[in-house]
Amino acid sequence: MTAGATGGWHVATVVGARPLTRSARELTLSVPGLEASSPGQHLDVRLTAPDGYQATRAYSLAATGQAERADLVVDRVPDGEVSPYLVDVARPGDLMEVRGPLGGYFVWRPGDPGPVLLVAGGSGVVPLLAMLRARRASSSRAPFRLVCSVRGPADAIGREEIDEPTPGVEVHWVFSRESPPGWPTRPRRVADDDLAAPGFTAADGPDVFVCGPTGFVEAAAALLTGLGHAPDRVRTERFGGA
Repeated sequence: MTAGATGGWHVATVVGARPLTRSARELTLSVPGLEASSPGQHLDVRLTAPDGYQATRAYSLAATGQAERADLVVDRVPDGEVSPYLVDVARPGDLMEVRGPLGGYFVWRPGDPGPVLLVAGGSGVVPLLAMLRARRASSSRAPFRLVCSVRGPADAIGREEIDEPTPGVEVHWVFSRESPPGWPTRPRRVADDDLAAPGFTAADGPDVFVCGPTGFVEAAAALLTGLGHAPDRVRTERFGGA
């Protein structure tokens, strides 16, 4: 794939790549002219084939606050046009185009002092990981609770980093198909009990961010509003089909 900057697009060079799971990979891009982003924002990524065919997809930023750099976590989509290239093929030195940072609604800012409830399904953890990284890198003391739902331990993006003990941060994993050895619960879906934690109830008024596949997001949002969270406090970002 090759790239040439036009309009609002920037030429990005891959400068780092590391696998995170059997299907996910983190790419670090050097992007001259790219502005620093906020936790929760995303980039459009455009690839151009030698015959001129172009494909564009949106990817959440996994780390933020640094200009002219982009950290993306990409999960391979079977039969996808862009993600298989980014996960399996792209190497340091390769070029692509990016546009952004984009999005102002699904954003957490380190200056916000209130409690934050993050709910992730699968690779939907990426923008929430950016929020967690931003909190850890700042002087914020906002209470955080991150609920991550994944198929099994092999699919848990960034689990070691996410589980790093941090004062004021709670992490709760839900495994839907395969639990780790010795895990106290059987595989299941996210339920009310996972979301109704002390300090993060509707009465506590947390900012709520939910990200994942469409079906997961709709189900989680329904649980949250059923627990009394005001719909306008539940921000959602989804991907894929229903």
